[in-house]
Amino acid sequence: MKAESGRGFLVKIGNGGTPEIFTTIAGMRTTALSINNSMVDVTNKDSDGWRELLSGAGARRMSVTGAGVFTNSTAESNLRGKVLDGTIARYEIVFENGDLFTGAFQVTALDYSGDHDGERSYTLALESSGTISFVAGI
Repeated sequence: MKAESGRGFLVKIGNGGTPEIFTTIAGMRTTALSINNSMVDVTNKDSDGWRELLSGAGARRMSVTGAGVFTNSTAESNLRGKVLDGTIARYEIVFENGDLFTGAFQVTALDYSGDHDGERSYTLALESSGTISFVAGI
């Protein structure tokens, strides 16, 4: 397998239009994605002392985090508006090989920081809401 560059891992925010246009959230230096499934324990006296889980049950979720340099881009303004309003928007998460996740997310954290002799930076956290679609790339 070919190694991939981290800079090819992009987070894009949708504009809510039809057709929806997705814009890369500018200035990001780091991004991370986590897919989780909660388990449903159905262990009982007939389980012979071993835990049993219910297949296909529980809630699935995707979490996306990122950090970068504030550039005052349109996408960053859109993101800030979503967190201030508490609204959910559609996002795309794109990898260098073309893998694509698309779905609705809520901004659960947007933090700004900056030193007196450095750049203003931000961190963000997104949590999925509803079904996330996946299209495999190359």
